[in-house]
Amino acid sequence: MTTVSLDDAADQERKAPGRPRNARADAAIIEAVLELLSAGQSADALSMEAVAAKAGVGKATVYRRWPNKEALLIDAIRTMKGPPPVPAGESVREDLVMLIAGMRNKRMEHYGKVTACLVPELLKSPEMYTIYQSAMEPRRDVMRQVLVRGVANGDLRADLDIELTMLMLSGPTIAQNMLRWNPNVPDQGFAEALVDAVLRGAAA
Repeated sequence: MTTVSLDDAADQERKAPGRPRNARADAAIIEAVLELLSAGQSADALSMEAVAAKAGVGKATVYRRWPNKEALLIDAIRTMKGPPPVPAGESVREDLVMLIAGMRNKRMEHYGKVTACLVPELLKSPEMYTIYQSAMEPRRDVMRQVLVRGVANGDLRADLDIELTMLMLSGPTIAQNMLRWNPNVPDQGFAEALVDAVLRGAAA
């Protein structure tokens, strides 16, 4: 039986106009980026050649999909974070608990090292900072809309600072995910405890 490599599949795809991109090749390339970053490779030093080698495809295959490293990193970060969650829309508290719990699941644990490797790049590279923000904003907006709805229906204070409240909810979550900043705070019930602590000041 003849085995078709990811690169061969990508070439066949390129030779057939109108065919969709090879999903296996796309996934392998994205996963290669995330594996290299989680292994300690800095985003600045990451090369398209290294990604291609890790994914088992030719460099041309990578460039046919992403014109440059920045575009590839945006897609890798979006893939790492996954699609934005969809709140039920019935309870502000329950929606916030769901969002915080989603930031602390096994998937986020797995990619914690990737985020840690990106932090130095975000601090020194305005371009990488913009890339990261563009990938994060759709998820951030989900939480923003939950809080806006809470203010509109009277569950939350009318003068609530929405952006600061988002930071109060997300900051501790990120600190515990990346650094386990305070080991005395238990993982069990973390999302509920954090949301309830913030809502004590935010509730109408």
